[in-house]
Amino acid sequence: MSMTMERTADGQKRKWWSPKTKEAVIGWLFLAPEAIGIIALAIFPLFFSLILSFTNWNLVGGFPEMKWIGLDNFTRLVDDSKFLKALQNNLFFTAVTVPIGLIIAMILAVIVHTKVYAKDLFKILFFIPYICSTVAVAAVWSALYHPSSGPINRFLMQIGFENVPKWLVDSEYAIIAIMVIAIWQALGYQMIIFLAGLTQISEDLYEAAEIDGANGFKKFWYITMPMLSSTTLFLTITTIISSFKVFDLIKFLTDGGPNDASTVIVYRIYEEGFINFNMGYASAQSWVLFLLVILVTSITWVFQSRQKTV
Repeated sequence: MSMTMERTADGQKRKWWSPKTKEAVIGWLFLAPEAIGIIALAIFPLFFSLILSFTNWNLVGGFPEMKWIGLDNFTRLVDDSKFLKALQNNLFFTAVTVPIGLIIAMILAVIVHTKVYAKDLFKILFFIPYICSTVAVAAVWSALYHPSSGPINRFLMQIGFENVPKWLVDSEYAIIAIMVIAIWQALGYQMIIFLAGLTQISEDLYEAAEIDGANGFKKFWYITMPMLSSTTLFLTITTIISSFKVFDLIKFLTDGGPNDASTVIVYRIYEEGFINFNMGYASAQSWVLFLLVILVTSITWVFQSRQKTV
């Protein structure tokens, strides 16, 4: 019997190379470049970094210098004051920027959706910072935050403040200054997503509530917010992930300083991996960050799911 033939239950011959098989092979061939890219650029680096996290490897020395040390990199993190400071800064950054940014974005979305004319113009204006280069945004804000000649401090001095903050060069305000920029830059994207969710809410619900005597706040609290729960969950998770990946603003504006006041985990990974060339220790930190993001997003997901069922 031919290698490309087999017999069916009724005794008839069936070709292995059928039109359906041909379509499947062609489909896989079209998917192959993308699949190879995912394996080479995502899956392989992920597992390779896991292996590296159990080694002591100086990038300059090459593979012969790689030494297996087990869990030493992870136990070292517990006593690493710089990493613990970066973790503290990152948690503070996330805890502040995520809720404040989403609250402002939701309020602006409601205002633009219900009260503002020329909505498309406002959508564009709010969205521009999000699509701008982060380096360009950081350069503009660097000028705004200038300790003596910056517009922000000049305004504060005009209204009576004598000891104005030095912002980016002050250890007490550096991380706060960066959080303000991060909230401002992401605001347009979040507002656009909320606006898309608002268009899906039926006007009949608001009309019925108005007939029952509900004011604007009650309509927002009992209709708008519950109906936007799925949108809020999506934005919460994506914003949390983005907040843990913040790097470019910090690198350009403060370089992690002053005195590690604005250092976050991704910046510490960069320092260990590409300045100190300690790739094993950097990989261990990256896996701690990966697990932390999974933990925080899972807690958020469970909390939001329980809120829906209440």
